Parts: sequence; C-alpha cells; structure tokens
Amino acid sequence: MRNLTIISVGKLKEKAFAELEREYETRLSANFKAAHIELKERGVLAESVDILARIPKNAFVCALCVEAAGMSSEEFSRSIMSAAEEKDLCFIIGGSDGLDESVKKRADLRLSLSPMTLTHTFARVVLAEQIYRAVMIKENRTYHK
Repeated sequence: MRNLTIISVGKLKEKAFAELEREYETRLSANFKAAHIELKERGVLAESVDILARIPKNAFVCALCVEAAGMSSEEFSRSIMSAAEEKDLCFIIGGSDGLDESVKKRADLRLSLSPMTLTHTFARVVLAEQIYRAVMIKENRTYHK
C-alpha cells in the first residue's frame, strides 16, 4: 500500500469542511496510507522550508499552483495513479500567498484546481475529492459517472 501525504499551510477551521475532507481521506484508506500535515502560516519563505522538510523521500510531488494548467479528472487520474505505481504521493497546498519557487521546482506536477479563485478550505476538500475520484476512475468504479 502506497503512502499519500497532503501538506497544507493553514488550519481547516470550519467543522463541515473538516468532516468532508476526513470523509474522502477515510475512503482513500482502502488504497493509501494517508497522512495530512498542517503547517503554520509564517510567510512564503519560512513555509517553503517547512514544506520541503516534510516531503517524503522519493515521493511524486504535486503542488497546487494558481498559475499552473488545469486538467480533467481523467487526466489527473492517469497522471497520479501512474505515478503511484512506483512512488508514494505527496500533494502540497500553500497558504494565501501561494508557494515559493523552491517548492514549485521540487514538484513533479504543478496543478491548478480551477481558473477561479478558491479558498484554502475549498481547495483542500476539492483536492481530497479529486484524489478519491482518480482512484475510482482507475478502478473503473461508478463513482465517476
């Protein structure tokens, strides 16, 4: 079983969103050993040091970046599930000021969840749901319909 690590800057304060995120992470436990690391907001440079120190060795890293290209759920599934055949997965969600270039350079994939601006809270829930959807697509399960 592969490891799945989500590193996010800032806390998820809203109970309903935390429950949704937990629900998807629980669903993912059949396929991944999941861990979520929340880091304090300390400014982009300090956060980058914290983030880079917590990326698991040899992980496939996906950084959420507003300036990156988006992809369909099917493309996302192919990309991360292919990587998961050989490596653990690590997703990074920056704080309100984004990610430092050093973190973006470490990423194997840069991804925008939407051309619209999403709150940190929504981004966390959307990411968890899309990772779960990626698994369902790979397994050809009906969830994706």
